[in-house]
Amino acid sequence: MTASASPARPLFRIPDIFSGSPDLIAAESTRHGGVSPFPFDSLNLSVHTADAPENTSENRRRFWQALGIEEHKVATSYQVHGNEVLNITKSGYYEGYDALVTRHVGVAVAVTTADCTPILLYDPAQRAIAAIHAGWRGTVGGIVRKTVVKMQNEFGSAPADILAYVGTCIDECSFEVGNEVAGHFLKQHKYFNLKAGKYYVDLKKANRDQLIGAGLTDSNIQLSPYSTVLNNEDYFSHRLENGKTGRMLACISMTENE
Repeated sequence: MTASASPARPLFRIPDIFSGSPDLIAAESTRHGGVSPFPFDSLNLSVHTADAPENTSENRRRFWQALGIEEHKVATSYQVHGNEVLNITKSGYYEGYDALVTRHVGVAVAVTTADCTPILLYDPAQRAIAAIHAGWRGTVGGIVRKTVVKMQNEFGSAPADILAYVGTCIDECSFEVGNEVAGHFLKQHKYFNLKAGKYYVDLKKANRDQLIGAGLTDSNIQLSPYSTVLNNEDYFSHRLENGKTGRMLACISMTENE
């Protein structure tokens, strides 16, 4: 992961998997560089929190400006922890979708997270992108697979061409779940902690394996080395911070060919 601004407190990090794509802007925000006070300190990028609107507005301005993206060219959706995927033709605010795909140059697609898994996809052959919000429900609902299929059907994408970044989320050693949730996951994506008497789920691995099952190659997939819980000084965690916290943004946008 390549950091922006100060290496100690970066505003965002850029996935290395996309470093060979000069016609692409892709990034995942941290919690640094904003104006929001505790408990949203400081770069809260979600309008769906109790943070003051003027704070999130300024935070978004700083984030998009740092990336060189005009905010009116961003597409987001009110996420519902589902598995619906939308092919968008213009920027704007949508509702009910947890994944957005597009081939439109200059339009950024973005998702908000604070423990759920953000996933960014780029097909350099067909020049198509996707931003996915995969909570545990979206993961077991196959949202990653559905997004890859959507790119195949809509854009003619070959899965083997797609580059993927599985972003910063709650880590396996922190994602304690009950039997009702654990029962939805394959055994290779969970383990039972005898001392705690609980299951723990690995969302990164579950989504990576879903990408591979959809036809992506393992060498074209990067997993974030960070955790929203273990690296809470840099990222927001809804679970660790008892729901009183900010949200990150993961985004991707194509620019004109260099």
